[in-house]
Amino acid sequence: MWLPFNRTAPRTTLVGPRILIRPPRRSDAAGWSELRATSRQFLEPWEPSWTGDAASVAAFRRRRRQMLAEWQARTGYGFLIFDRQDGALLGGISLTNVRRGVASAGSLGYWIGEPYARNGYMTEAVSCLLDFAFGELGLNRVEAACLPENIASRALLRKTGFVEEGLARAFLKINGRWQDHVTFAILRGDPRP
Repeated sequence: MWLPFNRTAPRTTLVGPRILIRPPRRSDAAGWSELRATSRQFLEPWEPSWTGDAASVAAFRRRRRQMLAEWQARTGYGFLIFDRQDGALLGGISLTNVRRGVASAGSLGYWIGEPYARNGYMTEAVSCLLDFAFGELGLNRVEAACLPENIASRALLRKTGFVEEGLARAFLKINGRWQDHVTFAILRGDPRP
């Protein structure tokens, strides 16, 4: 179910068989901070360089403000992923760099806490986000990219219907270095599992 942005926060909720996806709330700060801190070694190789306070409540507040600004501008849609059964925060997923008009596309990003990795949660989350992107937002294309050695991410993208398109040289600055990325995309009309 998708509900429009209001002045305080977006009210969108996406639901999968085992997960619930919604925009971050102030009350999520402590759980986010704890999950990011305990998953730091697991996440660092795949993300931009972590600052000294990268897993702090202050960092959560900065990210949340940025997400809300993107929601309001309709250029990005950031979510947190929760277990429907026990309410545990599992990770995050976003659709950013949303372009309308002749491009009609956006970029997928995601992270999952180490305790929850390789349990199928992110497969559900990506499927829910694609429903949102193609259905509610009416986009034609969703793009994604990952490091060539990120076997789990490459498998996730293929499993959810993305097609590998090529290699982008020095595409993103990850863990302090400009690194090549394998690029993927899925179109609204592409088959999805």
